[in-house]
Amino acid sequence: MLRLTALAVATVLATPAPLAAQQSDWFGTWHLVLERSDYAGRPAPYRRATMRVEPRDGMVRFAYDFVLPRGGVQHLEWIGRFDGKDYILQGADEYITYAYRQTAERTYEIVAKLDTRVTAVATVTFSPDAPTLTTVTRAANASGQDVASVTVYEKSR
Repeated sequence: MLRLTALAVATVLATPAPLAAQQSDWFGTWHLVLERSDYAGRPAPYRRATMRVEPRDGMVRFAYDFVLPRGGVQHLEWIGRFDGKDYILQGADEYITYAYRQTAERTYEIVAKLDTRVTAVATVTFSPDAPTLTTVTRAANASGQDVASVTVYEKSR
């Protein structure tokens, strides 16, 4: 009986908080702040970017809208959970997956894969009052060197 009770307590403690409580800081519309972002010495890959995040049937939906440097527009969507599992990115020409997981109270890790090969790992940190999120993405450049870029998003009020 004592072992069953201990197992039940461990199961409850290991169960993640409800979606709305755990990820509510994400929900809303976010805008890229180019002036506060740094692309490791390269030009910004976008002129403008918006990210909309909303709960969707027990999961989370991210909708990304980008305006590219020459004026082209790109729309991508990711629907998944913050469970560290791979979920496909919709709208990309390649087979790309993102795996989100919470690593601390205000910090998340995103692993991006192209055809099952890890291509980038990002750490997302929310400001204490949650209107700003900062992402540090580490990936290899064309020469194979590890580079880090920083993107800053602010939530619309």
